[in-house]
Amino acid sequence: MKQQRNERIVLMPRRFKFFILGITLLVLMLYMGAAYLTQSYPTRVIEGFPIIFLFVVNDLWPPSWEYFTSVLDPLLETWNIALFGTTFGAVLAMPVSFMAAANINRNNTFYRVVRFFFNILRTVPEIILAVLFVALVGIGDVSGILALTVLTIGIIGKLLSETIEAVDPGPMEAIRASGGNTLQVIRYGVIPQILPQYASYTLYSLEINVKASVVLGFVGAGGIGIILRQQLSMFNYENVAAIIFVLFITISLIDFISNRLRERLE
Repeated sequence: MKQQRNERIVLMPRRFKFFILGITLLVLMLYMGAAYLTQSYPTRVIEGFPIIFLFVVNDLWPPSWEYFTSVLDPLLETWNIALFGTTFGAVLAMPVSFMAAANINRNNTFYRVVRFFFNILRTVPEIILAVLFVALVGIGDVSGILALTVLTIGIIGKLLSETIEAVDPGPMEAIRASGGNTLQVIRYGVIPQILPQYASYTLYSLEINVKASVVLGFVGAGGIGIILRQQLSMFNYENVAAIIFVLFITISLIDFISNRLRERLE
């Protein structure tokens, strides 16, 4: 018996090594196949670096410092789109996330339907959502807010439902044992445990939405992306550089503040 156990102990690391080697070879083959099909060879990437450098030095630099005043209003519009989209999405994601938690929703069929709904929301890119809402409500901020609301529901709902499933079951069982209903279990047994994570996920979604709202402007969903597309189409690269510089400073500042707040919450 001892000899068999020792043989198993020796064989397991070997099998693990072969497994890792096989996965590594498979990943390398997939990369090689993707590079061949897309013709994204390393030499082509290296050859493109001087072109990028010349474009930045000759076209983007220096930025048009006079254009900064024209960027502030669209930048504020972009922030408002991200803020409203995140707020609406976070509020709507809270009740739906309880339906996607197995320890709250005991109906297996309904539970799977809600989880599938979250998977669909997270699969659809935000720019596709923006195109759909632009077609529904027209060009402007409202379509961007609606697109980011749907995106936020998918992100926060998925993360929060997994957090709910991992909470301490003790308070929930105590409330149920004392005759509490599902709403009381959620109110007193779950929400106090998930509030820090919920706030952290909301701040994380705000970071994502500020960046996404810039891209949404390219399809008419409002914000600074609209003027960025206009300046690119007119080859005003000095103005494009000013927009990029303002975006870089703003997004870096938002990320810094959000990270500090999330660190305190955790």
